[in-house]
Amino acid sequence: MKVYLGMLLAVFVLIACTVEAADTPAKTADTIYTGGPILTMDDKQPKADAVAVKDGRIIAVGRLADLEKYKGTNTKEFDLNGRAMVPGFVDSHGHVVFGGLQALSANLLSPPDGKVTDIASLKSTLSQWAKDNADAVAATKMIIGFGYDNAQLKELRHPTREDLDEVSQDIPVLIVHQSGHLGVANSKALEMAGINKDSKAPAGGVIQRDDSGEPNGVLEEYAFFSVFVPLLGQLGDEGLVTFARAGSNLWAKFGYTTGQDGRSSEAAVKALKKAAADGDILIDVVAFPDVLEGRDFIKQSMSRDYVDNVRVGGCKLTIDGSPQGFTALRDRPYYDPVGKYPKGYKGYSAITQEQLQDAVNWCFEHGLQIIVHSNGEGASDMLIAAFKKAREKYGDPGNRPVLVHGQFQREDQVDSFKDLGVFQSVFPMHTFYWGDWHREHTVGPKAAENISPTGWIRKRGLMFGTHHDAPVAFPDSMRVLDATVNRRTRSGYILGPEQRVDVNTALKAMTIWPAWQHFEEDDKGSIEVGKLADFVVLSEDPTAVPSEKLADLKVLKTIKKDKVIFESKPGEPSARLRYAPFSNSPEAGHHVLDALVSGMSKD
Repeated sequence: MKVYLGMLLAVFVLIACTVEAADTPAKTADTIYTGGPILTMDDKQPKADAVAVKDGRIIAVGRLADLEKYKGTNTKEFDLNGRAMVPGFVDSHGHVVFGGLQALSANLLSPPDGKVTDIASLKSTLSQWAKDNADAVAATKMIIGFGYDNAQLKELRHPTREDLDEVSQDIPVLIVHQSGHLGVANSKALEMAGINKDSKAPAGGVIQRDDSGEPNGVLEEYAFFSVFVPLLGQLGDEGLVTFARAGSNLWAKFGYTTGQDGRSSEAAVKALKKAAADGDILIDVVAFPDVLEGRDFIKQSMSRDYVDNVRVGGCKLTIDGSPQGFTALRDRPYYDPVGKYPKGYKGYSAITQEQLQDAVNWCFEHGLQIIVHSNGEGASDMLIAAFKKAREKYGDPGNRPVLVHGQFQREDQVDSFKDLGVFQSVFPMHTFYWGDWHREHTVGPKAAENISPTGWIRKRGLMFGTHHDAPVAFPDSMRVLDATVNRRTRSGYILGPEQRVDVNTALKAMTIWPAWQHFEEDDKGSIEVGKLADFVVLSEDPTAVPSEKLADLKVLKTIKKDKVIFESKPGEPSARLRYAPFSNSPEAGHHVLDALVSGMSKD
């Protein structure tokens, strides 16, 4: 009886202490956010009237009347003026450093992100950029353009070296396909790279040729990188730091408070850290260096903690290429590929099954997270087989492996990834940018309906992340949201209506679920007490506007740890960020080369 009474007394004491703690004077908030709808992404409290913040973290969420006790003489009231606030967006997959390339190259994107619609407008855009940026061309000794897409050109073909020779015959000209998987070089660039009629393509690459067998300028995968990387090696030591700075600023412009540098490298991480130490990286950036090239660095550098907003999160591996460029590995022939392809062409893998298994095993053995680029069904078959063997050998090391893209999946593959505990970071933006192209040429009208199968994933009760893969596209968060909810192509066709999800689910795929993907769910992804004050202020409540208006929403402010790091200005265009030309320090060029051979987008 005495024991019972003692236990009862202890319970009463505990309750009394809890009540007392609740009734003790509240902390004085630095900022209270109120005046508009607040979407928390917290299922226990989906909406709130106000949020109180102290020292960069959330101390209270709820009704404004209940948060009055947190006000002090120095508390700032952040008036949303009727605008909506959501958690800061967490980048499920992108390339922050390579995204900076958009800051120094000619914009060859097609509408709505650019003005290139045919070969003529592509050439004129390149020529005008070279004229407007004569100092940069003189310093870097090249003309570079980013983002052309043969699927959107009137001619439905890639430009050739002859086309680019009309821009310049004396200066190397190189243009990068929007996928980042291929590009075109002019005659001078081919000459400098030593590519001629007798050249053999490297493993995992293709040199396209004309009828006489001469290279036509179009280079795929590793054949392209073998030209692109040495040319970019001329940019100098400061070039990569400028890439990092420009990319992180561009991410902030679209509401991302956490960015990813997928397929990074030791040099890219050092550039991020250098820019961060200088105070120029305002968002968090988590890097995933290439596991085929930087294992020692990954093992030594991997950390769950940020230092100056930068950390290494694990390993990146790439199996295949780009579906719209017909370099992704399918399990069946492409539907109607545009170009010279053999009958029954299925694409190809960039690595062997042995390389894949070795890399996956190494990451599992050391408990490291691995994120794997796999676009085609054939590539995902390779990945599933590798994960199965790793699980049999190492069990579950708690490393949360991630499938990146997984665009052409069979439904049985979704089941396999579920069974293997693989988180899917998918790419619904493809439905807008290349949905029509996929229906007509890559996979055909039936299979195209299930590209980026978010409906199948949710049907199985799984979380997922959505991404932009910038610089493949701008890191436009609202277009990501729109594509995930609507799946509307450029022509207006709804691609796979059964794969659509509701707005709240789509927002979770940009916030709390990718936060979990990165092992950061305790700090980010939702507006809850104890988490970082990472917020985005939007022009309207995305859950209250017609779904067809989602792409028109604007990011008005991006807030990192209670500090505004981006604020739109009235009438401000969707400007491309530009910085001073790179230094041309030859002794430092190898740093850029080393980084870009691993850090370039290959997605």
